[in-house]
Amino acid sequence: QVQLVESGGGLVQPGGSLRLSCAASGSIFRIDLMGWYRQAPGKERELVATITSTNIIEYIDSVKGRFTISRDNAKNTVYLQMNSLKPEDTAVYYCNAVIMTTGYSHLEVWGQGSLITVSS
Repeated sequence: QVQLVESGGGLVQPGGSLRLSCAASGSIFRIDLMGWYRQAPGKERELVATITSTNIIEYIDSVKGRFTISRDNAKNTVYLQMNSLKPEDTAVYYCNAVIMTTGYSHLEVWGQGSLITVSS
């Protein structure tokens, strides 16, 4: 019915940059909150950044000043620009969205996950 498809993961050296994209498709009436989570090996999933439909943005402290979340409402897509990457940013990154469908149901949808490895 509704799905999120991520792209842009990979291997990067410390100090490098990557951009993740996440496109929503399906029976979408409106996308409310969009965000990015990550799960490092052996750790719980944590929220990284969120952006509302009116571009109110929040970040966890460890990525402030390095990561930028943005969205293109016309494309139903959310982005995460990651700069000055550190080894501790290594994780599987998941996009997340709260979506109202054309049938006026609210769904929370997850992307498939993208592995980001920061290593020299």
